[in-house]
Amino acid sequence: MKKVHIGRSAIAMASAMFFAGAAHAQSSVSLYGIYDAGLIYMSKTTANSGKLIAFNDSGNMPSIFGFTGTEDLGGGLSAVFKLESGFSANTGGFNNSNGNLFGRDAWVGLKGGFGEVHAGLQQSPFFMSMVFQDPRNLSNFGSSMVFLATTSGATGIFTPNSIQYTSPVLGGLQGSALFSFGGVAGNFQSGRQYSANLSYHWQGLGINAAYFNGNAGGTVSTTPPTTEALTGKLIGATYTFGSLTAKASYMKLKVAAGANEDVYLGGLDYMITPALDVSAGVYHANNRNESGSHTLLGSIGAVYFLSKRTSLYAQFGAVNNKGTQDIGLSMGLGGTTMFAPTGTTTGGSIGITHNF
Repeated sequence: MKKVHIGRSAIAMASAMFFAGAAHAQSSVSLYGIYDAGLIYMSKTTANSGKLIAFNDSGNMPSIFGFTGTEDLGGGLSAVFKLESGFSANTGGFNNSNGNLFGRDAWVGLKGGFGEVHAGLQQSPFFMSMVFQDPRNLSNFGSSMVFLATTSGATGIFTPNSIQYTSPVLGGLQGSALFSFGGVAGNFQSGRQYSANLSYHWQGLGINAAYFNGNAGGTVSTTPPTTEALTGKLIGATYTFGSLTAKASYMKLKVAAGANEDVYLGGLDYMITPALDVSAGVYHANNRNESGSHTLLGSIGAVYFLSKRTSLYAQFGAVNNKGTQDIGLSMGLGGTTMFAPTGTTTGGSIGITHNF
């Protein structure tokens, strides 16, 4: 066996080059996550199968973990990435995602004075506008989240094969635009998706508009589905005065040969003390495909912060379905709480959330 000798000068030169590069390109990687678990009660569940009391995963916030990182490339330019996974506190399996290991976010991009560009699996501008506009902060219980999920699964939330640009804030305006490639040879429209939003903020006022358009098909197959033929529209406004924020918006959710919902929502979020936040929302949906089919949902929730990272929560809601509507109160438990029978269903959840 031939021995290879490396001189001290070569080692010193390599070390100098390494540390010079490290000094020029500062980088960091962070691990973060949310663990949310508790109990849920429902007076009815899917197919009117009776009352339910159960252990509940992600009663308020999704249980997730992820990695995010940045590298300073110099001249105000940075490389950024994000890998985010959803999991079930019940079983340790996948949840709150498209069913894959990093099924919430898996993208890399560049950030600078021009804004940000990301490429990969990412959450759509339409969905981010929903988060901003929902009076219940898009809780997994009693929010507009159940309307989107029952309409189109995870379509409109997690967009694969996509490129997204987000502008810097200019005079209170900021916008994002995303395009997702279907990846089918000879058929550019199969699985194609695009989304955009535009927001304006001035003092306590916020105005938000968003759009999503996606075709069925493509090369991506996930559970829940992320490539339904969905058209989504949203316009709304928020106003914050002191510790109180009021929100109101209109959302359109239409699936080809499927659901066609007009959803009107409004509510309040009040930070009563630095440790106690209370939010309430009212949601009314009309099924444009069938006269007399509509849903009225109301919910209220309180979050008490034990520390900066740990909080307790309690939520209560009621939903009334008419006609063929089957909107439930809560995400999870295999869909048994996401759908509800005709008539009135009540429910509540309590739990603990820890952020790390």
